[in-house]
Amino acid sequence: MTFMKTHAVVMEQPEHLKLMHLPLTDPNDSDVVVDIEFSGISTGTERLLWNGSMPTFPGMGYPLVPGYESVGRVVAAGPQAQRRVGEQVYVPGARCYGEVRGLFGGAASRLIVPSDKVLPISDSLGANAVLLALAATAYHAVACGGKTAPHRPPDLIIGHGVLGRLLARLVVAAGFDAPTVWELNPARAGGAVGYPVVTPDEDTRRDYQAIYDVSGDSGILDKAIARLAFGGEVVLAGFYTEPLQFNFAPAFMREAQIRTAAEWKRADMLAVKELAENGRLSLDGLITHHDVATHAADAYRTAFGDAACLKMVLDWRQMQ
Repeated sequence: MTFMKTHAVVMEQPEHLKLMHLPLTDPNDSDVVVDIEFSGISTGTERLLWNGSMPTFPGMGYPLVPGYESVGRVVAAGPQAQRRVGEQVYVPGARCYGEVRGLFGGAASRLIVPSDKVLPISDSLGANAVLLALAATAYHAVACGGKTAPHRPPDLIIGHGVLGRLLARLVVAAGFDAPTVWELNPARAGGAVGYPVVTPDEDTRRDYQAIYDVSGDSGILDKAIARLAFGGEVVLAGFYTEPLQFNFAPAFMREAQIRTAAEWKRADMLAVKELAENGRLSLDGLITHHDVATHAADAYRTAFGDAACLKMVLDWRQMQ
């Protein structure tokens, strides 16, 4: 079997995207070749790549292949690979396109990736498996992160996108009190499972112990600190392109703590995979839009421009 070409989403420059036929690097002995069935479009990280506002970091530049939410099946494996042909796997990205950067490289019909980077998953998850990275992000924000005990779970979540919904579902699934969720956009207020969704004006509480922001609003700190109990914590679990600042006096009077939640780790991914596969964490109802990969340019515009689109998934199966 020849693996020298793949169809891939390529951002040539900000706001210029097309589906291209790209050469693939040759696999080595520990790589696997994965035919991708579904890939998700991130309205956080990928939006920043799309509009050109992603902060500069090593490896950043155009043209690039985006995507870190891909699901497919192993079709070939090197003699030292840790995965087997036929396994369904989650792929958090790839760098297999030669001069075209993989940031994060998962939006393609076929990928070559080190076998230790992919995660075997149950076929039962289907397209919902593209949500595992977001679920792991939510889990990491609360999990111990290498400490001896988990952090305080949120009693207020700001933002009812997919990440906010997954965070709320994880809190409920763990048996904690249901958090309150703030959402300003009426199009995103529905779909709650076991927790209330309100606007900030409808909420009079000012004694929250742990407020998790997943909105990415750079002006959120003063709004959140005003609702904290003494000694309470604000967790920044979104991605912020502008500098964050806050008024010191209100934070001082509450002895407020501010924590940043970093990128998920493999242990977080393994935990949410188990929760999803055994039914304790539902991933249902979070994918609102599907499109075929040949319509990628329109699909990305819908994902970034339609407030009713929580999660867009590209279907690559016709490209195999």
